[in-house]
Amino acid sequence: MNLLPSGICFYLSVAICWLTAEVDASWWYMGTLGSQVMCDNIPGLVNKQRQLCRQHPRVMQAIGAGMKDWISECQHQFRSHRWNCNTTARDHNLFGRLLLRSSREVAFVYAISSAGVVYTLARACSQGELDSCSCDPTKKGSSRDAMGSFDWGGCSDHVEHAMRFSQAFVDAKERKERDARALMNLHNNRAGRKAVKRFMTLECKCHGVSGSCSVRTCWLAMADFRRTGDHLRKRYNGAVQVAVNQYGTGFTAAHAHFKRPSKNDLVYFEDSPDYCIRDHESGKQPSLSTAGSDETITVLTNQITTCYWK
Repeated sequence: MNLLPSGICFYLSVAICWLTAEVDASWWYMGTLGSQVMCDNIPGLVNKQRQLCRQHPRVMQAIGAGMKDWISECQHQFRSHRWNCNTTARDHNLFGRLLLRSSREVAFVYAISSAGVVYTLARACSQGELDSCSCDPTKKGSSRDAMGSFDWGGCSDHVEHAMRFSQAFVDAKERKERDARALMNLHNNRAGRKAVKRFMTLECKCHGVSGSCSVRTCWLAMADFRRTGDHLRKRYNGAVQVAVNQYGTGFTAAHAHFKRPSKNDLVYFEDSPDYCIRDHESGKQPSLSTAGSDETITVLTNQITTCYWK
């Protein structure tokens, strides 16, 4: 069974894509510097992903450009841990051998990356960077909240569109395979998408004589991505260890005293490895330092972090 996620490689250099020729590429493995999409030359993509890639090259570029944001947020959330979401250029799936185990760290990475795609696309739509979307067209006319009536105006972030595209693209390979690991990935991807929508807020501007606010114009806006990161980190702390049910369609708690996971929970199958044991395959000693949140984040880095402060 192939445990590595499929995805898209942007044109950092031809050499990078050649190096991935014998393994499944990861959509996480994207470049951001004026890159050209190579949809037909990247191994590991399923047909649905190739189709979306060819149809929406500017969307793919936006996803690539937004990767540094969710990677940076992941590293911020684990800044005091030995496993700190560092990336590595030595493996073609960006997070190295971490992905071979169905641990709670992997659950968090899938959730934060899926959330990052939603956030990036919704922001790009609102800022007019994409031809395929703009502000949320459903926010028209009048509505009400606890403070009374208001008129929709401004530019509401089109999160629903971003969620649909993220689901279609990011989930494509897992929906084709439908094995146990695929079910885990799909669940955590969805939890990440829902986390962005969870923190949508109504922002308003008052109109009236002397600030009387007799008329309000409002729009829905995403909260700062830090709130999504904080929420998913709490979900990581309370992640539920699960087993696949007898029908192979969902999960049950792995132990009788564990709660049944909700759609918002992160789920995992295996206990985390001991990150303070030397990684013999990478040849690295346990790391005694962690990545600072103020470091420059790049998709490619030569660091491998192997310790987790427990």
